[in-house]
Amino acid sequence: MVDFILASGSPRRKDLLLSENYQFRVVPAGIEEWPPGKFPFHQLCEENAVLKAGEISAKYPEAVVLGADTLVGLEGEVMGKPGSLSEAVSMLERLSGREHEVCTGVCLRCGGEKYSFFEVSRVRFKDLDSFLIEDYLGRVNVLDKAGAYAVQEHGEMLVDHLEGAYDNVVGLPVSEVSKGLARFGVLPGMS
Repeated sequence: MVDFILASGSPRRKDLLLSENYQFRVVPAGIEEWPPGKFPFHQLCEENAVLKAGEISAKYPEAVVLGADTLVGLEGEVMGKPGSLSEAVSMLERLSGREHEVCTGVCLRCGGEKYSFFEVSRVRFKDLDSFLIEDYLGRVNVLDKAGAYAVQEHGEMLVDHLEGAYDNVVGLPVSEVSKGLARFGVLPGMS
């Protein structure tokens, strides 16, 4: 059996992989991510995924390691996880009525072999008033979510239109990840 490690503590990524019947263990990366501005937006997501996979792969060189990073981009501004509820309100106000990109960078590593890519989905928000934002923040813990929202948790309150992979917006483009895992011999249902 191939040792498959998810280098992320994200319950959303874990659930997406479990829904596809993958067998894996979770060893979250603790590495400091590259800050916004270090690389162009899409490359930043991919480079952060490479960092995460690299850290865990160095500890488990025989394992297939999956690292991922999801960020929200609005007209050149990169939005990670908000540091406070007031920052979350500000992010949602800026996203209101506008289209933004959700980019997930992915890196698969096994020893010296590496495969990385990023996937982009486009999301248009409804016009959000302060009451709706407050209602949403009362329902969803947004402090661990890029862009201060989770499409899978009451996303219908915010999202007007989504173009691209829904699971990419959740945090992992499963179809492309599955193709990459197959290259490393990791298939669903392997135990």
